[in-house]
Amino acid sequence: MSETRPEVGSKAWLALADESPIDPDRPIIDPHHHLWPSTALRPRYLLADLWGDTQSGHNIEKTVFVETRASYRDNGPEAMRPVGETEFVARIARASREGGGAVISAIVSYVDLRAPKNELRSVLKAHEEAGGGLFRGIRQAGAFEANADFLIIRPRAPAGLYADDAFRSGVAILGELGLSYDTWHYHHQNPDFAELARAVPGTTMVLDHFGTPLGVGPYATQREAIFEQWKRDIAEIAKLPNVVAKIGGLAMPDNGFGWDKREVPASSDELVKEQARYYHHAIECFGPSRCMFESNFPVDRRSLPYSVYWNAMKKIAKRYAADEQHAMFYGTAQCVYRL
Repeated sequence: MSETRPEVGSKAWLALADESPIDPDRPIIDPHHHLWPSTALRPRYLLADLWGDTQSGHNIEKTVFVETRASYRDNGPEAMRPVGETEFVARIARASREGGGAVISAIVSYVDLRAPKNELRSVLKAHEEAGGGLFRGIRQAGAFEANADFLIIRPRAPAGLYADDAFRSGVAILGELGLSYDTWHYHHQNPDFAELARAVPGTTMVLDHFGTPLGVGPYATQREAIFEQWKRDIAEIAKLPNVVAKIGGLAMPDNGFGWDKREVPASSDELVKEQARYYHHAIECFGPSRCMFESNFPVDRRSLPYSVYWNAMKKIAKRYAADEQHAMFYGTAQCVYRL
């Protein structure tokens, strides 16, 4: 009888790509991970699970939680319900300070930035109060795809969000309050994001996941054409000084590298071979002081282990000077999220 293949993303499956950590003492801030209780659509990822990853061989000192529309309040005003996620993560962050593992040091929450100004300010104040000193900004993703049936991670934004006047007003309020704006979207929306960043120069904007070059569905056969256009778009975005880049998150199933469909996870060498060109182009355009490596776990866990991801980043980073490496692994995140 043949053995059953371990489930993709499971500990047994991830163990098939075990690697010894490279440069294990290097201090790292992971500026992008999620937390959520178990649901019918995704398995639990809480503090013990996070620490299982962050303690897998690399020196992850601090982390930044980024919203995932989970653990909202069940009642009360609709606009205030996302504050429940901040409350949920703040409790976990307190526990992280007492347990000896990586410390959750900042929270990026959700609010609909199109809300009326007084309502928006009230929700932001509630996030601040709930965050226990950790609330740093908002992510309201702009990802939109007209026919998204082929995507595993479904987008939720309406068409044209970045051009919406009320939305732009909300993003501007973030800057007035010293808060940052995180977003993720698809490669074909990069020009729209550039227009948003030009229109709201007073707000620090964090571009997640390279602007998510898609590689599945109708985009599966267009990788090279998409890459060439993506390079041009990233170069334009990088001209805007209020934008910084999270470089990572390319191992999602929708990126189309297919590692989530394999018998074994990707190795660090495979990630470098397939994706280093994205990293080097972004670093060349933005400069290391405006780039930060991000794990995007547990989403990218469907492709490779946490320790393997950081090995790959260290292989990619080795061509850069020591201070540039420190910026991408630690300093940029420390500055942007005021850690």
